[in-house]
Amino acid sequence: MQDGLTAYQSPNLPAPESFTDPAAAVARLEELYAAATAFLARAFSDSVTKGRPSARIRAYYPEIRLTVTSHAKPDSRLSFGHVAGPGTYAATVTRPDLFRQYLIQQLGLLIQNHGQPVTIGASDTPIPVHFAVAGNPDVSVPQEGVLDFSLRDVFDVPDLATTNDDIVNGVRTENPDGSMPLAPFTAQRVDYSLARLTHYTATDPSHFQNHVLFTNYQFYVDEFEAYARQMLADPSTGYTAFVATGNQEITKPDGLIHHMAKMPQMPTYHLKRADGQGITLVNIGVGPSNAKTATDHIAVLRPHAWLMVGHCAGLRNTQALGDFVLAHAYLREDHVLDDDLPIWVPIPALAEIQIALQDAVAQVTQLEGYELKRIMRTGTVATIDNRNWELRDQSGPVKRLSQSRAIALDMESATIAANGFRFRVPYGTLLCVSDKPLHGELKLPGMASDFYKTQVARHLLIGINAMERLRQMPIERIHSRKLRSFEETAFL
Repeated sequence: MQDGLTAYQSPNLPAPESFTDPAAAVARLEELYAAATAFLARAFSDSVTKGRPSARIRAYYPEIRLTVTSHAKPDSRLSFGHVAGPGTYAATVTRPDLFRQYLIQQLGLLIQNHGQPVTIGASDTPIPVHFAVAGNPDVSVPQEGVLDFSLRDVFDVPDLATTNDDIVNGVRTENPDGSMPLAPFTAQRVDYSLARLTHYTATDPSHFQNHVLFTNYQFYVDEFEAYARQMLADPSTGYTAFVATGNQEITKPDGLIHHMAKMPQMPTYHLKRADGQGITLVNIGVGPSNAKTATDHIAVLRPHAWLMVGHCAGLRNTQALGDFVLAHAYLREDHVLDDDLPIWVPIPALAEIQIALQDAVAQVTQLEGYELKRIMRTGTVATIDNRNWELRDQSGPVKRLSQSRAIALDMESATIAANGFRFRVPYGTLLCVSDKPLHGELKLPGMASDFYKTQVARHLLIGINAMERLRQMPIERIHSRKLRSFEETAFL
């Protein structure tokens, strides 16, 4: 090797072992991961204080393996929790402490459906030192240039060969050792997103809940905090804490939250339940790039649903400012996902989400049936990547919008839905009309009517109500076959 370090120092870890108890299997994953990252953290700290080590330092992600020899079909009512056929399947794992309940659930289904144990041991994928020391209060990370050696000469660093979406995009159906993927993401891909989430949202990934609302309007943040404080005042709601940017956590309705002097790019707030079935709100700002960034990273947490509750342009003269739009189809002119999900791939509406949203609108507005049509339209939502599309020649865009039968236009919804489809995360969209550019009603100060202001105040409550309905739904119903392809990973 050019750096002259030919030997490796690695931690002594238990040999691979088979488990039929999913909780015990996850406990072993936690043991292996804790030992590996502690070893790397100690070695990194020593290298800062004592100088370059005499050997390369390496530790490996833990791994789950399953070998199936029978063609016997498992319970086909589930769209997950089983593999497609005989063979060896494997997945590297990071942060098993964070994913404990998820892993216990997924491993339990595998063991039950195939009658085979899972094998837990160290993989052959090194843990990048960046991810091993991230967030560790006992490790002091020096500034660039302080170390007297190149970090990559001694430690493993992130590798794009294993930090990508090849599995979830269906590009990679076989691991380098010939086994087949067991999970949609590699451990390095998950670690990368966990680090990005901390950066973009200014909250720790451990606070994220299984139901995620996206918005593009600060007003919803204020409403969400007010709603959270109401919930914390009533223990019977099941909500236990509210977390704001900077990991500020309150458990009482009058808890103090300080405004951050420097806000993150995507301020995020979490109304938590003890079982993780609470609600997270992310203010993604404006544009499809932000929408893709947020969903790219939140997807590794395997949420049960995400919904867009933002503002849009109404495209029909019969719409009024403040009307709701329930998307049942998407016209994708955002372009940010074209390389990952071809434009010809349809993004279907999911019945479970649509019903939850429609019922939530009815309950909050106290309107039903034909009367509900006064304030809500169901139809195609177009997502575009040019905020000022009105300033260009309108003949092309307007013709396409008319041909698609679109009733609303925004810059995020189709991106969020398409990434939900790509990542197998149930998705939906309920928008509020804030302007009507084709009919001379531009988004200008002073245009908002009392009706519009009332509807905006209701909008977030509708999103929350829909999420609470989805929380009552069995997991196998919401994670249906609609989002699964021919040869899927066993894990959700």
